[in-house]
Amino acid sequence: MKRVILFLATNLAVVLVLTIVLNVLGVGRTVGPGGLNIGALAVFSLVVGFTGSIISLLMSKPMAKWSTGARVIEQPGNGTEAWLLNTVRSLAERAGIAMPEVAVYDGEPNAFATGAFKNSSLVAVSTGLLASMNHEEIEAVLGHEIAHVANGDMVTLTLIQGVVNTFVVFLARVVGFFVDSMLRRGDSDRGPGIGYAITVFVCQIVFGLVASIIVAWFSRQREFRADAGSARLLNSPLPMQHALMRLGGTHAGGLPQSMAASGIAGGGSGWGALFATHPPMEERIAALQTLQQPGFAR
Repeated sequence: MKRVILFLATNLAVVLVLTIVLNVLGVGRTVGPGGLNIGALAVFSLVVGFTGSIISLLMSKPMAKWSTGARVIEQPGNGTEAWLLNTVRSLAERAGIAMPEVAVYDGEPNAFATGAFKNSSLVAVSTGLLASMNHEEIEAVLGHEIAHVANGDMVTLTLIQGVVNTFVVFLARVVGFFVDSMLRRGDSDRGPGIGYAITVFVCQIVFGLVASIIVAWFSRQREFRADAGSARLLNSPLPMQHALMRLGGTHAGGLPQSMAASGIAGGGSGWGALFATHPPMEERIAALQTLQQPGFAR
C-alpha cells in the first residue's frame, strides 16, 4: 500500500507542477466562461500525460545507477565480473542488440534492466543474487533482463503509462466540468468554481488507482514474455525455472519505487496483487513449464 500511495503522490505532484506551468503559459486554460474547450483539453492532457513518463524514461539509466549505487564494470576486477561481461555480451548478440552496460550493486537477490533505447541499456545484478545462484541460474536471470531490452519493454511501458495518464487528466477534468456545472445550475457567466477543483482532485486519485492497475497488468504480461525470452536465449526453460524457484525461496531485495517494475522479483497478495508489477513466482514457473522442452525453439 505504501508503494501505491507513493505512486499516486508522485503522479499528482507531476500533474500539479505541469498544470501550473501550462496555465502560466496559457495552454492549461481548458475551462472558462464559454464552457469546456475539448481541443485545448486534449492537448493539455497529452502534454501532462506523457511528459513525466518520457522524462522518467530518458533519465532511467542515470537514476538507476544513482538510486541503487550500481557500479558499472568498465574493466573486470575478478573472474566473476569477467564472466558477467562475457555472458551478457553473448546473450546480447543472440538477442540482436548492442552490448549493454553491466553493473553490480550491493543488495539482496535481484536484478534489473533499464534504458531508453535498445542499444544503450543497462543490466545490473545484486551481490546477493551473485552469491545465492549458480552460473546457469544467473545466466537465466541475465537472459530475462536482456529479453526485456530486446522486447523494448521500457519504452512500451512508458507509452502505456503516458496513455493512461492522458485519460486520467482528460476524464478528471470532464467530470469536474459537469459536476461544477450542476452545482452552479447553468450559470455559465463565470469560470469554473470550487466544485471543479475538488472534483478534479478526487477523480485524479480514483482514476489514478484504476490507471495503476492497468499499467501493473501490462507489466505482469511483459514479465511472462521476458521469462519466455530467457528460455529462448538459453534454448531451454529449465534454467529460468530454477532461477525463479531459487528467488522464491529467498528474500528478494527491493528496488526504489521508480524502478520497481524493472526488477526480476516482485509480486503481491490480496488486493495488492492488482498493483503488483510482477506475477507470483508460482504462475511464472507454471507458464515456463508449459513451454515445449525437447529442442526448445520459440
